[in-house]
Amino acid sequence: TAELSSDSDSSPTVESVEDNPDGGCHIYRNGYYGSNIDVVEGILEVNIIQMTSIQTTESQAENSLVDFVVTCQGSLPTDVCTVVSDPTCQVSKSVVCDPIVVTDECLLTIRRAFEEPGTYCINITLGDDTSQALASALISVNGGEST
Repeated sequence: TAELSSDSDSSPTVESVEDNPDGGCHIYRNGYYGSNIDVVEGILEVNIIQMTSIQTTESQAENSLVDFVVTCQGSLPTDVCTVVSDPTCQVSKSVVCDPIVVTDECLLTIRRAFEEPGTYCINITLGDDTSQALASALISVNGGEST
């Protein structure tokens, strides 16, 4: 428990009081406490710079493939998640997460399949141990073609 008391000069002081259930003793602790904070750069920005429909054969016509070219700034990501939602970005249809290896420049291509034509909201999240960054786009998939 903490009790707040005032001196005659109206400056508040805080005393920490702990009850000892065995002997009814009180322990008073006063002083300063310190902590270290490590600031890391993290992933600062993600951009979808290109979306390209991949031509498929007749046997693969049920799934439309789209390549997303993504760049980022800051630290290099270790995983990517893609959330495909309805056009309002409210109702999630699928979530795919994969580990990635980016060596020196954050430029990667992410391929995702769409089962049927339509308009979708795409959220691409790049992450590492300390941060995440997100880019979103609307995409129209038309049976093997995207715009």
